[in-house]
Amino acid sequence: MINSPSNPTGIVLSAGEIEDLVRAVEGKAYIISDEIYHGLVYEGREHSILEYTDRCFVLNGFSKLYAMTGWRLGYVICPPGFVRAVQKIQQNILICANSFVQWAGIAAIKETALYVREMVETYNRRRIFLLGRLKAMGFGIEVDPTGAFYILANARRFTTDTYRFCLDVLEAARVAITPGIDFGSGGEGYVRFSYANSLANIGEGTERLERFLDEREE
Repeated sequence: MINSPSNPTGIVLSAGEIEDLVRAVEGKAYIISDEIYHGLVYEGREHSILEYTDRCFVLNGFSKLYAMTGWRLGYVICPPGFVRAVQKIQQNILICANSFVQWAGIAAIKETALYVREMVETYNRRRIFLLGRLKAMGFGIEVDPTGAFYILANARRFTTDTYRFCLDVLEAARVAITPGIDFGSGGEGYVRFSYANSLANIGEGTERLERFLDEREE
């Protein structure tokens, strides 16, 4: 299973990386590709697994690119032989999307290209600002994220327990960040930042975080 652009890292898999993966599993397994953040890319472009193989399941929806979070409108692209099995699962989980959300999805596809472009440009300004602030504070970011709206930063300079660290930041600075361990044991030592908020709020949040870190070092 792959997720590109990725949550929590914001990393976008290159064409070469996807091709290598397809070759590695060819004839052995199917690939599930979570492409919910497609369209939210700030450098280069994202690639769908469908460009390289049809032995795959593509998951996508309207919550991210069209800002329809909570409206629960999505879709699966799968090999023909799996369609009936997927239908059985779907029918027992949610029956169908309600009518007004379906109409909203049609409107999103047909009428929002300009607004989506503006939203992506806004996200990019936030991304650049937050990257600069986090690096200045001493968080480790080896590869700048170029997709989604997340930054996964190395926080080992500040803590050996990122879960506790995030709780302390929340309680003392009133800033919500996510411990990397929430995404698996390999995430320990990292914290995830989201820039799905206004530039003003991100600026205020980073100022509070910086004061918190300065006070810890005193």
